[in-house]
Amino acid sequence: MKSDNIKKGIAHTPHRALLMAAGVSRKSLESPFIGIASSFTDLIPGHCGMRDLERQIEKGIHTGGGHAFIFGVPAICDGIAMGHNGMRYSLPSRDLIADCIETVAQGHQLDGLVLLTNCDKITPGMLIAAMRLNIPSIIVTAGPMLEGESRCEKLTMIKGSFEAVGKFRSNQIDEQRLLELEEESCPTIGSCQGMYTANTMACLAEAMGMSLPLCATSSAVSSKKRRIAFESGIQIVDLVKNDIKPLDIIDKETLINAIICDLALGGSTNSVMHLLAFANAGGIDLKLNDFDLWGKKVHQILKLDPAANPTMTEFHNAGGVPALMKNLIDANIGIKDKKTVCGYSTFEISENAFVNKDLIKTYEKPVNTKPGLGILYGNIAPEGCVTKISGIDEGCYEFEGVAKCFDCEEDAMSALETDKIKDGDVIIIRYEGPKGGPGMREMLAPTSLLVGKGLGKTVALITDGRFSGGTRGICIGHVCPEAANGGNIALIKNGDKIKIDINKRSIDVLVSDDVLNERRKLLKPFELKCKSGYLSKYAKTVQDASHGAIV
Repeated sequence: MKSDNIKKGIAHTPHRALLMAAGVSRKSLESPFIGIASSFTDLIPGHCGMRDLERQIEKGIHTGGGHAFIFGVPAICDGIAMGHNGMRYSLPSRDLIADCIETVAQGHQLDGLVLLTNCDKITPGMLIAAMRLNIPSIIVTAGPMLEGESRCEKLTMIKGSFEAVGKFRSNQIDEQRLLELEEESCPTIGSCQGMYTANTMACLAEAMGMSLPLCATSSAVSSKKRRIAFESGIQIVDLVKNDIKPLDIIDKETLINAIICDLALGGSTNSVMHLLAFANAGGIDLKLNDFDLWGKKVHQILKLDPAANPTMTEFHNAGGVPALMKNLIDANIGIKDKKTVCGYSTFEISENAFVNKDLIKTYEKPVNTKPGLGILYGNIAPEGCVTKISGIDEGCYEFEGVAKCFDCEEDAMSALETDKIKDGDVIIIRYEGPKGGPGMREMLAPTSLLVGKGLGKTVALITDGRFSGGTRGICIGHVCPEAANGGNIALIKNGDKIKIDINKRSIDVLVSDDVLNERRKLLKPFELKCKSGYLSKYAKTVQDASHGAIV
């Protein structure tokens, strides 16, 4: 065992003495040392129930014959960090989390890891760490919250709070109703209820075989989630004993499986960037063009909130990820049979899965013949950008409008709040990329305000920043190259005509190359906004979104 490096031999007498000081018995020194990387925090509803799950995992590890050690990693709630300077830290926290786990696991020579996670950047950060370390690892996502209800109206975090702000500002609801929605939209612990980034990444972790079946969709308040946590503790010891590591499970075919699932379920645009980062951590050749290639083949067969009314609860009841995989396997479009952490293969898990085809459609009768996500190219984004097709009304697939440019999110929000954005406008928010932000902030506040004010089908938004998985409307993000790197998005001027064509996967500013070249001559060199601290280090080393925003 790897942990023998700190517990076997005369030379390691001091190490054993310190371990015994921590409560490790002499008998336990013979057991595999399993770290529980816990992102518990009282600050995040998706994570504040993890103390109980830690206990269940710990029980499972000791039942399986291992010895558990809990250690903490940072966690940020994107919903709470949204719309202010705090969001600059969200994406950078992904790599900080990976660094923390790598440091603890290597410093203490752990034999295996249970990665207890849930929300947006924590799950990707933990998966990156697992790929880097390549020691036996298993993911436990803490589960989605239940949907809210008020006046017989089903609520989710996005529709019940963020979009409610737009309805209030446009006088569709009064202050009393706004306060009611605020109190009732998030009624339990757990990740937010729709196919936002947290739940997208949970589903993809399960699809890649890194968590037990139905882990992604089991509610945070369910006894099933507690049982999955316990069983994951048992299973990690078995993985250690059989030396089954992440790179035995995740390869190029596994990542393609994840891409197909992502496109079929209409996942968050953030997943594109995270899957590219996983590939980099594991030395796997995955490119943005792989998403574009499969995007021309895959149909969307599931549509959840925010693009539709069903939530993660209904997805779970319809069969969850195994059911989605079953329909995709039956369609024979490219899903490969792969090893998983549970001991059964992808096909074996899905073989007898229950499928409610009223929600999880067959491939022959899909929700949409287009995928949930799309990669667009054009003179605005020569190196690509990403949109959530599942959140765009089909009547808006071809959109032409006039640019209104803003060099930060706050200026765009001010224009929206003071009714300076009108039908036919294309909001350009730039200098919000990984380097320019720094930190590539999510734009849920402006996109939700657009929808809440009734502009979701008549105004487009383009940014080198990111979008929440809860975003819907004509929204295009991850524009590359970003403005801070001299991308063409920095050259757009107010009044320029912009053309977006989802069918052709194109996005262009309708001015000539000669005009763009003349404007480039006048473009001032970008100066980093942060001169010290973590964000300064991040901005100096981060790559663009089309390469996973890796550092």
